Amino acid sequence: MNKNPLVLSLLAAAVLGAAGVGLYRLGLEQGLSRGEAAVDGAAPMAATEDPSTWGIPQGEAATRRHIEAGLQAGDVDPRTGRKILYYHDPMVPGRKFDAPGKSPFMDMMLVPAYAGSENADDGTVTVSPRIRQNLGLRTGEVSEGQLRPTVSAVGKVSWNERGQFTLTARATGFIEKLHVRATLDTVNEGQPLLDLYVPDWVAVQEDYLGLRRMRGQDLTGLVDAARQRMRQAGMNDQQIALVERTGRVQPRITLVAPASGIVTELPAREGGTVMPGTLLARINEWATVWVEAEVPESQATMLRRGSPVSARTPALPGELFTGTVQALLPEVNSATRTRKARLELANPTGQLVPGMFVQMTLAAPEARTALLVPTEALVRTGQRTLVMAVEGDDFRPLEVTTGIEQDGMTEILAGLDQGQRVVLSGQFLIDSEANLKGIEARLGIAEPVASAEPPLYRTHARLEAIDGETLTLTHPDIPELGWPAMTMDFRLAPGLARPALSVGDPVDISFRMQEGEPPRIITLQPVDNNATGGDQ
Repeated sequence: MNKNPLVLSLLAAAVLGAAGVGLYRLGLEQGLSRGEAAVDGAAPMAATEDPSTWGIPQGEAATRRHIEAGLQAGDVDPRTGRKILYYHDPMVPGRKFDAPGKSPFMDMMLVPAYAGSENADDGTVTVSPRIRQNLGLRTGEVSEGQLRPTVSAVGKVSWNERGQFTLTARATGFIEKLHVRATLDTVNEGQPLLDLYVPDWVAVQEDYLGLRRMRGQDLTGLVDAARQRMRQAGMNDQQIALVERTGRVQPRITLVAPASGIVTELPAREGGTVMPGTLLARINEWATVWVEAEVPESQATMLRRGSPVSARTPALPGELFTGTVQALLPEVNSATRTRKARLELANPTGQLVPGMFVQMTLAAPEARTALLVPTEALVRTGQRTLVMAVEGDDFRPLEVTTGIEQDGMTEILAGLDQGQRVVLSGQFLIDSEANLKGIEARLGIAEPVASAEPPLYRTHARLEAIDGETLTLTHPDIPELGWPAMTMDFRLAPGLARPALSVGDPVDISFRMQEGEPPRIITLQPVDNNATGGDQ
C-alpha cells in the first residue's frame, strides 16, 4: 500500500526530466540555426557580448573561433553581431591583418577589432568613469596667451672696454713724480696722476715766446709756425694756451685722470724715461660692467640687441642688477654648443667687480601672442610629442609640434586648436592603452593592411656551411621570386629542430621571406639522392 505513492512520484520526476531535456535540445538547435543564418548573410542575432570588454585571452579565443568558422575581415561575427574590421597583435601596435591566424611577431594569436566597438576604428581610447575617478584624471584647455621667451644663463663679470681710458707719452721725457702709486687704486676725474718733464718742449716754447716778443710787420705767419711746432712736439691746446697766458716756458706737465674709475695698469715709475707712445696708465670706469654669458645655441636666436636682462650674484645676496644685451658675439663654443652674449649691467656703486659669477635671466624685447598648453599635458616619447585630446567621453592621442616653455606653459606650433581640451594627469596610462590597441593616430601615419602569413616557397638545395641557426645553401632558380641559382644564407625558424647534416648534403626546404633578415626556413628535410641544387 505504501509503495504506490513512491512509484507515482518517481514516474512524475522522470516525465518532467525528459521534458526539460527536450526543451533544452530544441532551444540549442534553434540557436545554432540562427547563427548559421547570420553567417550566410541573414540578419544577425542580437549581440550577447561586447568585444570592447574583452581582454587578450578572449580576443585569441575569438580568432580561433573565426578560423574554424572561416571568417575574416569584412565578415560579421555571429556571436557579437558586429563586422570584423581587421586583426592585430596587441603587442605590436599599428600592424593590421585581413585574416585570422597566429601573430608573426609573438607566440600568440591575433586579436580581432570590430566595427562599432570602442576604439576599434576611430583612433580613440575610452576609460571607464571608475578608473577616471581612481586616477584623479584632470583636463585643461588650449588657450592663447602672451609669451615672452626668457633664457637663463651664467656669466663672469669683466670691465666694460668701452669705458676704458689710456694715457700715453706724446714726447720723450722723464717721470718726475707719481701721484698714484698702485694698480686698482680708485681715482676721480681730474685727479693728478703723474708729473712729466719734457726737455724737447723747452726749445719750441722759447722759439714761440721769442717771436711773440719781436716787433715788426708780417710776423703772424712765423708765430703760427712756432705754435704748430709746439703741437708737433706733443703739446696739446691747453698746454699751448698756458704758455701764451703766462709768457713763460712750461717744460713740465701734470697728467690727470680723464674719468673716474679704477687704475687697471700703471707701468710708469718715478725717474723712468718715456718715449712717444709709451703707456703711462690705464683707467676703467665702473659705472657699467660687461658680462659674457654662455647661452645655449638653440636659445640664442630669441635674444636681440637691447633685450632686458636682470642678474644676481651669490656674492651679494638680495641685490638685483639690471641691464641690456649689448651684442651677440659671432662665436660658438664647439664643445658646449653655446654662444657668447655680451651683456652690459649698471654698476653705480661699484659692487660688481671683474671675476664675479652672476646668474642672469634674459627676456625677449617684446611679448607675442601664442597658443599655449600646460606643460604637464605633454607626453614625450623621444621621437615625437603627444597630447591626449578629450573628445566627449573618449580620448585621442594627437602629435603636436612644440615651441618654447615658460612658466609651466608650452607653446604649440601645430597639432591643436584653441579651445580643445587635453588631459593633464593620467595621460601616460591612456597612452599605454592606445599603444596596446594599435591606434594609428599616435603613430602619425597609417600603415597598410598586411596578410597574416607571408607566402611559403619551396626548393631543394645543397648545404655549404653551418653557423649556429644560420645555414648557407646553394639553390637552383626560384621563378616565384625571380631568383637565379645562387648561394645565400637562410635562418632556421624558432623551435625548428635541425636534423644531423654535413656540408655537401642535399636538402629540401620551405621558407618565408623576412623583412630586413635572411629568409626563414619553416621545414628542413634531408634528401637521400645526389641532387646538388643549382650551380654556385
